[in-house]
Formats: sequence, structure tokens, C-alpha cells
Amino acid sequence: MNAAMPSAPPPAKLSEAMAARRTPEMLRARRILVWRERLTSLWAPLCIIGLMYVPYTVLIEYSRASATWAQPLMKGLGLLMVLYFVALLVWRNVSPKEKALRGARHEATELLEENERILGKPGVNAKVPADVQARIAEQALRVEQASAEGAVEQLRAEVKTLEGLTAQHLGAFRKQSAMDFIGGFGKAVLVALVIRTFIVEPYRIPSGSMLPTLEIGDQVFVNKFIYGVRIPFLNVVPFVIVRPPERGDVIVFNNPVNESVDYIKRVVGVPGDVVEFINGVVHINGQPQPRQLVSGDFTVHNITDDGRWFDQQETLYEEDLSGVTHAALQTLSRMPRHEGPYEVPPGHVFAVGDNRDNSADSRHGLGVTGAGRAEYVPYGHIKGKAMVVWLSLGYHGLLHNLFGGTGLRVDRFFQPVR
Repeated sequence: MNAAMPSAPPPAKLSEAMAARRTPEMLRARRILVWRERLTSLWAPLCIIGLMYVPYTVLIEYSRASATWAQPLMKGLGLLMVLYFVALLVWRNVSPKEKALRGARHEATELLEENERILGKPGVNAKVPADVQARIAEQALRVEQASAEGAVEQLRAEVKTLEGLTAQHLGAFRKQSAMDFIGGFGKAVLVALVIRTFIVEPYRIPSGSMLPTLEIGDQVFVNKFIYGVRIPFLNVVPFVIVRPPERGDVIVFNNPVNESVDYIKRVVGVPGDVVEFINGVVHINGQPQPRQLVSGDFTVHNITDDGRWFDQQETLYEEDLSGVTHAALQTLSRMPRHEGPYEVPPGHVFAVGDNRDNSADSRHGLGVTGAGRAEYVPYGHIKGKAMVVWLSLGYHGLLHNLFGGTGLRVDRFFQPVR
């Protein structure tokens, strides 16, 4: 007589038990539901922009001419996503059925996730009988099916039944431990820290020191990894990932003489360079950097400390800094005849604002130690390279009449930082 074969142990996770019981029709309905939830989430427009942002920044960084057609495409996509977001917001709050269904689905999702967490704990699987686990899995599938069909009352009834099973058979395990909470919260914090520390970080332009390249209210994304992984607080970069800072780069850095603030400036000198300004012209190692006059009466918009906009008349030049062409402003009446020479030490850069006579930069003690005293920016204080303007709340944008002259500057969307 053959001994009976031992039955296979039940799946350790609720999701595995549900997957084993789904029919092809149920699987298809679930996939449709998942995509529906993704596309109707308020995060969907932001995620789409985020996915397109990565190839866009790579493209405009390594093929600068491509910005002429890539930026209008991204700007159009950005406006489309704004409309998408507004439409979702209106629909989700105006449609009574959608509001009720979304609430019921949220309750169902939380209950399913709770059951998944409990049954996935070490030791719980052995304490809960196999037939009970099977009943919970079957009821969880009924909840999933009602959610896919969009039947609000049926979904609520199925959730209530699953809640009863959970309370009856898993009640002793429902209390979430402090470690469970800390673990979930810690993971979210860790992801956010990794992104902001090593990948990308937003930075808002607070002043006019980089006019006209960057306008007050521009929000830029900063590439955190191009120069290497910077260890915060220690202010060291153990190794370079792509390349070190180069002349012409627009960088965000923690002010080494006042670490409570971050600055954004353009790199003019790299280690070993001797930098001088003679009649406003940048000289590097004795070589004048070409520049040409664009306008002798150029208007930019600056802002006072109390938030009032005012016009500033400057002379606009186009400057070529070691092959990087960019705009620069000069106040001819204030222009000193000679600044420097400044010799850049190893492991540092010399950083200057594009608004040359309205910038607290390396020539002027980085706004702390005063004019006439050079201050250099150590590599370890550089947070990253400014890549693109992703949002702008600046002078005379949309709805500016409601906010003291400040509005949404659609024309600045996805502007490359040159």
C-alpha cells in the first residue's frame, strides 16, 4: 500500500495564493484595473514628465543643438500634463460615483495589503490553518473582482466580508509593531534621501545674480552625480563619476564661508587657472575670452527684499567661456577696470554670477568676507550642475495680477541652463 503523498504547503503570501486561483479572465480584468488606477492617479502626469525628463536632459546636455526642437516638445508635453492633472482633479471631485468608488477601492487596497503583511510574517503562516488561508484568498479575489467591475455596493459588501474573516482569524496578528512602522517609514525616507543626495535635487533661484541666464523664481533641477558622489556634512567627493567641474558650468554649491546658504554661479576658473577681469573681459591664464555686445540697453526684472519687482537696465554681452557661449550683464558705469589676478587652488573652482556687477561671488568673498577678498569653492561643497528649468514662478507670468506681479512663466518651462 502506497503511503499518501504529503500535500503541498500553502503559499506563504496572500498574493501568491490569489495568483494561483486567478482565471485568465480575472487576470485580464486585474491588469485593466491596475492600469486604470495608474492613469487616473494624480501622480500620473508627474510620472510621465519625470520619465521624459531623463532622456531630455541627457539629449540637451550632449547635443546642445537638439534643444531647438526638444524644448518645444517638452514644453508642449508639460502643458498637456498640466491639463491632464486639472482634468483628473476636477473629475475625481465632481463625479459622485468616482468619489465613492475611489474611497471603496482605497479601503479594499488597505485591507488586502494588511492581510498580505500579516500572512507574510515569519511564523504566522504555520499558525493559520491552510483552509483559513484558502478562504481568505478566495474572499480577497472576490474583493478584487468587485473592484475591477466598478460595483461600489458589491465592493463594500465584499470588503466587509473580508474584514470579518481578517478580524476572526488574524485578529491576534493585526497589531502593527513599531518595527513595521519604522521599517516602512524608513524605506520612504531612504528613497527620498538617495534621490536628493545622489541623483537630482530641485533648487529655486532666489536672486538676480544669474540674470539673464536664470531668472528670479526659476526652479532648476540639479544633476547630483555628474561630478561624483558628494558626502553631505563631510563635504568631500571620494571619486568622480562623469567628470570634474569645467569652465562654463552653472553649479549649485554650499557656501564654504557661510554653510547655512546655497549659491548658484558659473564656473569661470578651475584648479591652476589664473583669472582676471580687465575692463569687464574675462582673462584666463592671460587669454581674453571672446565676447560681443548684444544690447547697450537691456532690461531685466529684479526684485526687492519685500517682494516688489523693478526694472534694471544693463548692457548685455554674449560671452564665450572656453567654448561655452552664454549671456552676461555688465553695468558700464560701475565696471572696474581691473579685478584680480585670482589663482585657483587645487580642488577648488572660481565661481562668478552672470549678472557681473550684481553678484556676491568669488571676487567678493562669496557675500561674506567682503569685496576685494577672493573666496574659492571647494569641490566638496559643490552640490551639482544645474541642468534645466522645470518650473518658473516669476515676473509677469500667468495670473500675475493676483500675486503682486509674480505668475507662472510657461515660456521658461524646460529651458536648458547654458
